[in-house]
Amino acid sequence: MTGPAVPFREIVLKVHSRCDLACDHCYVYEHADQSWRTRPRTVSDHVISRTAQRLAEHAKTHALPSVSVILHGGEPLLAGPARLRKICEEFGSALSGVAELDLRIHTNGLQLSPRYLDLFDEFDVKVGISLDGDRAANDRHRRFADGRSSHPLVLKAVELLHQERYRHLDLGLLCTIDIENDPHAVLDALVALEPPLIDFLLPHATWDEPPPRPDGSGTAYADWLLTIYDRWRERGSPVPVRLFASVLSTLSGGPSLTESMGLAPTDLVVVETDGQLEQVDSLKSAYEGAAATGFDVFSHSFDEVAAHPGVRARQLGLAGVSETCRRCPVVRSCGGGLYTHRYSSADAFDNPSVYCRDLEALVRGIEARTEAHPAVTDHGELVDAQQDLTRTLLARLHADLGGRGGARWDEAWELAGVLESSEEGAAALDHVLAHPYTRTWLLEALGGLRAARPEAVDEALRLPAYVAAATVRSGLALTARAGYRDGRLHLPTLGELRVAGEGEHGTVLLRPAGDGFVARRDDGGGQWRIPHGADGPDWSPVRHLGRPPFALDDLDPYRDCFGSPAASRLGRAEADEWEAGLAEAWALLEREAPSHAAAAADTMTTLTPLTAGQHAERPHGYGTIGLTSTDDAKRLALELLGGFRRTTLRALLDITDLYASDGAWNYRPHWQDGSVPFSRLLAETYERAALAALDPRFMDGVEEALDMMGSAAEPTAGGRWFITALREEVSRTQDKWAE
Repeated sequence: MTGPAVPFREIVLKVHSRCDLACDHCYVYEHADQSWRTRPRTVSDHVISRTAQRLAEHAKTHALPSVSVILHGGEPLLAGPARLRKICEEFGSALSGVAELDLRIHTNGLQLSPRYLDLFDEFDVKVGISLDGDRAANDRHRRFADGRSSHPLVLKAVELLHQERYRHLDLGLLCTIDIENDPHAVLDALVALEPPLIDFLLPHATWDEPPPRPDGSGTAYADWLLTIYDRWRERGSPVPVRLFASVLSTLSGGPSLTESMGLAPTDLVVVETDGQLEQVDSLKSAYEGAAATGFDVFSHSFDEVAAHPGVRARQLGLAGVSETCRRCPVVRSCGGGLYTHRYSSADAFDNPSVYCRDLEALVRGIEARTEAHPAVTDHGELVDAQQDLTRTLLARLHADLGGRGGARWDEAWELAGVLESSEEGAAALDHVLAHPYTRTWLLEALGGLRAARPEAVDEALRLPAYVAAATVRSGLALTARAGYRDGRLHLPTLGELRVAGEGEHGTVLLRPAGDGFVARRDDGGGQWRIPHGADGPDWSPVRHLGRPPFALDDLDPYRDCFGSPAASRLGRAEADEWEAGLAEAWALLEREAPSHAAAAADTMTTLTPLTAGQHAERPHGYGTIGLTSTDDAKRLALELLGGFRRTTLRALLDITDLYASDGAWNYRPHWQDGSVPFSRLLAETYERAALAALDPRFMDGVEEALDMMGSAAEPTAGGRWFITALREEVSRTQDKWAE
């Protein structure tokens, strides 16, 4: 096992090893490991003190901002209020100034009373109560040794916890699933208690001792849970359900929210009443001693436990599940199931979960019931979302500068606010911020500040040029100030003005004037009147093509962000060649791929000529394509279409997750040798599907790639929607070539 051990952020402290109930599904007393019989009933002062010290050492070593301590049993309330107070005081003292302490207790609720809750209020101990549903469901397992029902007493505990003075301590209800219980009755009973959270738990089982399946169905537990899910949705999701939230999170590319599912590494250790350090408690269901590590709080640190092979095995993520699970498309959501549930005496833990079919059916069932799609569904929405992202980045740059931009930044920031206050000014500022290379500038400036590069603040101080360009565009009676470098002032989306000699730096005042603008050096060294779009001896405007109606930007200092270096300023004859070549390529696009051409015309704003050669591509905003050729209409049309698809997918991935766990698996597309990660397979398939509208040879391997992605584990629910939409597009293209 490679890599550092994951530090523990949560410990379970067994404060009492006995219980006042005789639940027949309890993993502590009714399963394989019976070590509770030899342990002290109550945790001692010495164990409490040493555990608190060990946790504080661990938190300090790993600079943990917070740690959780869960008081458990048996039944932890049997330890009594004095012992529980001692625990709260010891841990509070040990962690003071080291890490924030999150104290919790999991109880059956039978002993809960105001004296306990007053204590928990004093130390902010959150309380979770076990309850399996209505009385019939709860009495199936949670009874006293003499067979009496515990249900009325548990309801009294919940009612007490819900009193106004204690309600802030409520963690919610833990419900162990029994598929013989009526799922609607269970959910309705739990929801009626208005808990802040419901946690459904699969009963602990292994391949040696599988869970009961009265009707023999391999998906009985999934069917039961999906019935609950449907009822929960019908009722408007009145209470958060951790299991459902976890599946929905992973389907959207987020993390698992429960230990029982997902690939997140374990970060929990158990301290028994005698000070023994053990792995997760549910392992007691597997075999005698399965949870043991051989360590204790008196002689061993938590770091030593974290390095234990059994603990490390649950920190390996995808590498820690069976080969069957690694090939399964839902593994990112189910995580191979709870580690304990994988056990068999034949193969130890190298198996799928004994609930494997249930977990797959549950994930697929929730996914099928989720109307998932990417955050945006058309190109217009994508443009709006990208504009929001650019403004968010600009606000972040302002915050990260923290006043270091000085008067130049403050003046430009204030003028931007003035522009925002009028319709013309806001539209002009939007236009400049939507320029694709504005994003490149923002990201590089932010990256420079975070890396503390010496030139970072100077990089950020290009803001005045952006605001000046917006001021000129607005036509408002405002004056802007912008800095020039090496004798040149670049105004994004407008052009470049030579105001001094090479190596000279200074500032220029600009104001709109008629059909152009006036620029004057701040030191009185020169003045220029510039008509919009017209060339001049000192002024090089951004050229605009008549068809397609794009800007041909060969001036922006941040345009060098493609897979090939940007060309320098084109001569007039070269620009005319580009315009003619693009018009011919665009006509081909409109004829052979009209839907793609229409989408590009609606959203693309900027084209940049590139030279041969390769370098690392850098981020840029939506709406630009880099092009390398003009002499072949079909080749240029393919470049246009391919570039449009690349920038569209990149923009979509800026604002939504189409896949997760990229790089964990590799795929071999038919159109190349070697394997690629999912992200590249998706990008290349998306591009080739569009290029096939111009040349059917690009269809080779696309259907197979779609099949690979459709059965892959990486796509989110939105990603699967995206792949389905791509299949439909491919089908339409195939129909076109079949005619």
